[in-house]
Amino acid sequence: MKLLRRKIDSYLEEWIKDENRKPLVVKGARQIGKTESIRSFAKSHYENIVEINFVFQKKFKQIFEGGYEVDNIIKNISLLDPTLTFSPGTTLLFFDELQECPDCATSLKSFKQDGRFDVICSGSLMGLYYKQIESNSVGYKTDYEMHSMDFEEFLWAKGYSDDQIADIGNHVFQLQPFSVLEYQVLMDIFRDYMIIGGMPEVVATYVRQGNFSGTLELQRQLLRDYEEDITKYTQEGLERTKVLSFYRHIPVFLAKENKKFQVSKIAKGARNREYIGALEWLANAGIINPCYCMESAELPLKGNYIPNQYKIYFRDSGLLVASLDEESQEDLRANKNYGTYKGALFENIVGDMLVKAGYPLYYYRNEKSTIEMDFFVRDARSLIPVEVKANDSETPSLRKLIESDNYPDIQYGIKFCNKNIGFNGKFYTLPYFTVFLLKSFCRQMVK
Repeated sequence: MKLLRRKIDSYLEEWIKDENRKPLVVKGARQIGKTESIRSFAKSHYENIVEINFVFQKKFKQIFEGGYEVDNIIKNISLLDPTLTFSPGTTLLFFDELQECPDCATSLKSFKQDGRFDVICSGSLMGLYYKQIESNSVGYKTDYEMHSMDFEEFLWAKGYSDDQIADIGNHVFQLQPFSVLEYQVLMDIFRDYMIIGGMPEVVATYVRQGNFSGTLELQRQLLRDYEEDITKYTQEGLERTKVLSFYRHIPVFLAKENKKFQVSKIAKGARNREYIGALEWLANAGIINPCYCMESAELPLKGNYIPNQYKIYFRDSGLLVASLDEESQEDLRANKNYGTYKGALFENIVGDMLVKAGYPLYYYRNEKSTIEMDFFVRDARSLIPVEVKANDSETPSLRKLIESDNYPDIQYGIKFCNKNIGFNGKFYTLPYFTVFLLKSFCRQMVK
């Protein structure tokens, strides 16, 4: 399978140029392409690669038993596999599946202080908790969180060049509407991305075949794998049951009009405080994106939210699609009825794209429910309400937030929908497929 271009590729190129580089820990959900990207980078930059997978090579968990000095670790690795070569300055130690051996993270301080060998660790966020680690080498490692493929990476996979993608950005930054052809082509690609999502194996299958054939089964297998990992990594008994129940109810609540996740509906007598651990576990595992309700529509964003009021989105839109019932699947894939499921698909993918762009997720609903807003971001000066529409319907909440004197931090808004670029003096209308450019767009607004 052709290796897909990923954004971590350029990050790794910058990392190796840094003479004071620290051991790198690449974290992310399972099967998002961490291992493949690191291997490809290693093959083109190092004479010797020592790759250890703590899942498949369990015997190597012993290498830290004698302490964390580099010489001791190298000696123990060589005892277990004498064919490996350790040449200072030209060797990369790649420790994969870090979550299976927390002691490995403790050793990173020693590797940084020693300086003879580069180290990259990769781990699923599933079960990767530094509380279990004797020392997590604070200040002696660099963390990088990797996601499934964003829309720009999806365009790369489809064969689009950097110049073509830059042209999309030029349209947005200059508020120049797309031609009919440009708009139609990009919307068709976006709709496919909404169904396919960004899991590399699924994307590669779709690109190779030019259609959806076989992709649904790959996605459903990923969902089964996630359930298996929840069973494997969560605590015994009630905690495991709570995480699984929480996870399985996500599509149920997204189907509702307000999409608010209600723990009381999961089980009889269930209370939010009993399930907060399940929420945090699934978020830390890279499976979900929580979106918290803001106390008030004002800055700052962090700290200005209600912890027990939230919506839950899948971190990959393709996995949400795969979790739907058979009829919805057929409606989406065969009939291309993208307006189904009460707009949840559009909210989910925009939320996922915002997270991949570096935004935390927040929404707002006032006490009387007369104002509701899907998301909020910010630029250097103001709070920006972001509305997502499955069609080009009216936006009374967006207008109220912008026009009312009660929200002085809000100067303008953004509406993502199936409509070309425009500005009516109050909010910008942008097509869904431009969400990945939002951070750059907001920077342009304050120049």
